[in-house]
Amino acid sequence: MSSNNARTAIVTGASKGLGAGIAQALAETGTAVVVNYRTDAQGAERVVTGITANGGRAMAVQADVASSDDVRRLFDRAREAYGPVDVLVNNAAVVNFAPLSDITEDEFQREMTTNLLGTILTTQALAAQDDIAAASIINVSTAGTVTHPPYASLYVASKSAVNAFTIVAAKELGPRGIRVNAIMPGPSDTEGSRAMGYAGSDQEAQAIAATPLGRTGTPDDYGPLVAFLASDDARWITGDVILASGGMR
Repeated sequence: MSSNNARTAIVTGASKGLGAGIAQALAETGTAVVVNYRTDAQGAERVVTGITANGGRAMAVQADVASSDDVRRLFDRAREAYGPVDVLVNNAAVVNFAPLSDITEDEFQREMTTNLLGTILTTQALAAQDDIAAASIINVSTAGTVTHPPYASLYVASKSAVNAFTIVAAKELGPRGIRVNAIMPGPSDTEGSRAMGYAGSDQEAQAIAATPLGRTGTPDDYGPLVAFLASDDARWITGDVILASGGMR
């Protein structure tokens, strides 16, 4: 894979789980990584420590991607430390699995604001830089936009919108050399899924049974894919939404 050693990446929601794995994978290519978090400062610092202990460059920056002021500050901090941001991974997301009847206006605002508006605001911030010749944006969606699991209607709706945004943004930003793609992870073993009681549950067993590769995903499964999409090896790929689910569909 091509080296990314002159690049600067922001990975949102990177204090744990898939975001942490993605940050580590990018750092291994030589990319300087800004580990964004909203509330978990200790988790973000653990990720930074892991990267720097292996000779990589990383720092943690607190910011709520749903706030335009925070997003501007996040990009300013990244640029001050490492230069123009030319890799953006929109991983920050919130989810609350619940039946349709339980969806509230507040929950709608919470999920749509972080999952969709946050992706839009960070994409705008990257594109607002006038000193980048090329860049890569990778949005983390979900295989749920293909499998449509029950009790995930709001989350799947927000990520379906992210998929559509990815394709349109790729067309708008392509002439500037900015590529925009998305990945759709399947059910995965992360701190978040364990906290929700997913590990060892009937739902996990059903998901594994429906996955040809016979297991749930891990952060290590997605980091290399994102690193590839960020690299020059993927220079001819944009506007794609890539299913990465072990064959579940």
